Amino acid sequence: MPNHASGKICYLEIPANDVAESAAFYEAVFGWRTRTRGDGEIAFDDTVGEVSGTWVTGREPQRPGITVHIMVEDIDAAVARVEEHGGEVVVPITALGEKEAYATFRDPAENILGIYQDPSLAS
Repeated sequence: MPNHASGKICYLEIPANDVAESAAFYEAVFGWRTRTRGDGEIAFDDTVGEVSGTWVTGREPQRPGITVHIMVEDIDAAVARVEEHGGEVVVPITALGEKEAYATFRDPAENILGIYQDPSLAS
């Protein structure tokens, strides 16, 4: 069950040019689960069921200001999947110590998001 508390980030609306293309990108790169809501729109849930959201058209892509980072076990593999599925690395992998690292990428709709390698996820 998701953790519930006042102040928790719980829902994202991600700008998209093509909702199906964006859904396929995030499914392939990060393993997000997609579903069709009751109103017919495509929504997503992250891999641990903590954050959900949808893709929206007619909105400018997200640019820094606030950057949302997606937690991964293996940043090298995640960056490779970003590139393989039509994304572009904006800030290359940057070490934050021995096992932590981050990078930023531009998705197919030109949103800029981050990737964070959490050392506690390493196998």
